[in-house]
Amino acid sequence: MKSCWVIYNGSLTSDKFADQARLIQEAAERAGVRTTILKNYEIQMDVQNEVKDAPNFVVFLDKDTLLAQYLKNMGIPVFNDPEVIETCDNKAKQYLELAKHGVAMPKTIIAPKVYPNFTITESGYYENVLETLRLPMIIKEGHGSFGMKVYLIETKDAFYEKVDELRGVDYVFQEFIETSRGRDLRVNIVGDQIIAAMYRHSETDFRANITNGGVAEVVELTSAQKTLAMEAAKAVGAEFAGVDLLFGADEQPLVCEVNGAAHIRNLLNVTGINVADAMIAYILEKIK
Repeated sequence: MKSCWVIYNGSLTSDKFADQARLIQEAAERAGVRTTILKNYEIQMDVQNEVKDAPNFVVFLDKDTLLAQYLKNMGIPVFNDPEVIETCDNKAKQYLELAKHGVAMPKTIIAPKVYPNFTITESGYYENVLETLRLPMIIKEGHGSFGMKVYLIETKDAFYEKVDELRGVDYVFQEFIETSRGRDLRVNIVGDQIIAAMYRHSETDFRANITNGGVAEVVELTSAQKTLAMEAAKAVGAEFAGVDLLFGADEQPLVCEVNGAAHIRNLLNVTGINVADAMIAYILEKIK
């Protein structure tokens, strides 16, 4: 019998993270895989010794990329790969990859590194950003989930206040897609297949995330949406991905971002499709 570990971050107190792990565990056990759920801190990264009782594979639901790399170095297949997790977790790095592969997305400028105790306010740099993107615009921190750390900037005062606040932080400036205000698509991909998708919308927030009050419903994707979602997942190398698409001019899709550890409970609730089953089937086919 094959065995697997499902790893999530033990420092996070919300049950949504443990729930994600349980969904994967249940799917693996349905497929006849002996499964153990572990918090990331329950595995000691003793880098000079082998992992005891190592599983046949790991489903990694955390962003602890050092742990993921440690397990990979020990010869254990890790899904997603640590490099993919790191690329998806750092939005600035992710947009570099998407742009390199020509993936359609909002116009994006990566902010330069500014150390916390210093400033480039008088350099003219920020004025150039304002001239290029115009207001309103999005400022998005490099690390953030569930629509958090994403800011709609509508005034110059708010712009300068935010860039001053974010000294020492990785972030990007991004064109605000007005035609997609409060609405987007979540497309879940496993390998080379789209498994499920939902349309999310909010009447109260520029973001459509369910965590921020949005609601979701089943959607039939267009061929353009399907193609772009697959292109985005491939660009970052993700075998499992939750791709968020925006509605551009004439409803043409744009990639908002690619999530390497996308939560699947809401998709199950909305569509009735349990993506975990597809994830486990994909892994078992790949490692057989």
